[in-house]
Amino acid sequence: MLEDDRGVGQQTTTEMETLPHEIIVDILSRLPITSLVQFKFVCKGWRALAQDPLLADMQLSWKAPTTNPCLILHCDFPIRNQLYFVDLSVHNHDKDKVKRLYVPFQTSLPEFDVVGTCNGLLCLSDSLYNDALYVYNPFTMDFMELPKSRQYSDQEVVFGFGFHQKTKQYKVVKIVYYRNTCSSSYSRARRVVYPQSDVQVFTLGTSAWRSLGKVAYQLIRRPSEALVNGRLHWVSRPRRYYPARRLMSFDLEDEQFREVPKPDCGGLNRCNFHLCVLRGFLAAAVYGNYGKLEIWVMKDYNVKESWIKEFSIGAYMPKCLKQNLVRDRPLKIWKNPSNGKVVRFLCLLDNGEILLEYKNRVIVSYDPKKGKFTDLVFQGIPHWFQTVVHAGSFNWINTPS
Repeated sequence: MLEDDRGVGQQTTTEMETLPHEIIVDILSRLPITSLVQFKFVCKGWRALAQDPLLADMQLSWKAPTTNPCLILHCDFPIRNQLYFVDLSVHNHDKDKVKRLYVPFQTSLPEFDVVGTCNGLLCLSDSLYNDALYVYNPFTMDFMELPKSRQYSDQEVVFGFGFHQKTKQYKVVKIVYYRNTCSSSYSRARRVVYPQSDVQVFTLGTSAWRSLGKVAYQLIRRPSEALVNGRLHWVSRPRRYYPARRLMSFDLEDEQFREVPKPDCGGLNRCNFHLCVLRGFLAAAVYGNYGKLEIWVMKDYNVKESWIKEFSIGAYMPKCLKQNLVRDRPLKIWKNPSNGKVVRFLCLLDNGEILLEYKNRVIVSYDPKKGKFTDLVFQGIPHWFQTVVHAGSFNWINTPS
C-alpha cells in the first residue's frame, strides 16, 4: 500500500471506530466476498473485523436465495485439477476477470471432485475414490481433512454434503455400493451391478464416521444436486422390478431416506434431467428435443400437485461452440457422468435472468421475458470447466479441541 493510501486507511479506520460494532459488522456482511478478502489485508484492525464469527453469521442470515452468488469453475483438463471463481455481485466492477483459487492441500489431493457447496464451504473428494475428503473455505483458506471411512475393494460411491438449520450441523453423506470380489454380476447393458450398500455419515465436529446400514435404492452416481429444507436429493436408477426412477431425499436431521413426489413432466424416467434449487425451492431441469429445457419447481415441498413448469427455454448454441464443433473434446473425458448434456441450469439471477452452462465451455444468461440469450465472456476463463454455484462467505466450523 502506498503512503497516501495508508493515510486514507488510517482515517477510515478512525471513523469506523466511532460506529457500534454490530453496525460495522452488518455493513461488512453486505459486501461482495471479493471486497471482504481485500478488506482484511488493509490493517490488523480490519483483519480482526473480517475474522469476527458474527460476520459469517450475518452473511448467511440476510442473503436471500436469489442473491447473485459466486461461480466456482472446476477444471480437470488436461491433467491437474484447478478451481477458479467469478463474483457475479452487481457491486463487483472486476467481474469480467476470472481468478484462480488456491487449494492449500492440493499436493495430497491432485485429482478431485466437488461433492457439494453449502454456506460458503466446499467439500472435495478424491476422484479416484482413495477415501480422501476435505472441507474447505476457498476465501479464508481454512480446511480440514475428514477421517477415513470404511473402504471396499470394488465399490461405487455417491456423495452428499449439507447443513440442517435446526440442528446447526454439517454432515457428509457417503453412500457406498459394493460387491464381493468373488462375484461377477453384470446387467444386460454390461454395467457392473453392486448389490450391497452401506450408508456412512460424518458429522463435522465429531471424530468418526457412523454406518446407518443398507439403503433400498440404487441412486444415480452423482453428488447431491439439491439441498432443500435440510434434505439432500438424488434420483434413483431403474431396477428390474421397479423400472420407474424415484426422487429420493435424505433428511440431515433424522438421517432417514424418503421418497419425494416427481413432477408430471414425463421426463424423469430417462436420464434427461438434473435436480437444482430455484429461489430456495426444489426444482428439476428437464431436457427436451433439440436442446430445449424446461424448469419445473415444487412450490410446496413434498406436495405433488405443487409442481409447476416455471420456465421453458428454447434451443440455443453459443457462437464459440458453433465455431469449434469440430475441435470439441469428447465429454466422456469428464469423470462426472452428469456432464453429458448440451445445457445445464445454474441459477436465477437478481435481475430475473437465468444462468446456463453449455457443454462445459460457455456461460450464458437467458432473459425469459425477452427470450434473449447472451454469451458471457470472462477474461481468463478455462477452456473446459464445470460450474458450481457457490455462496461465498467467511464461514467456518468450530471443531472441538
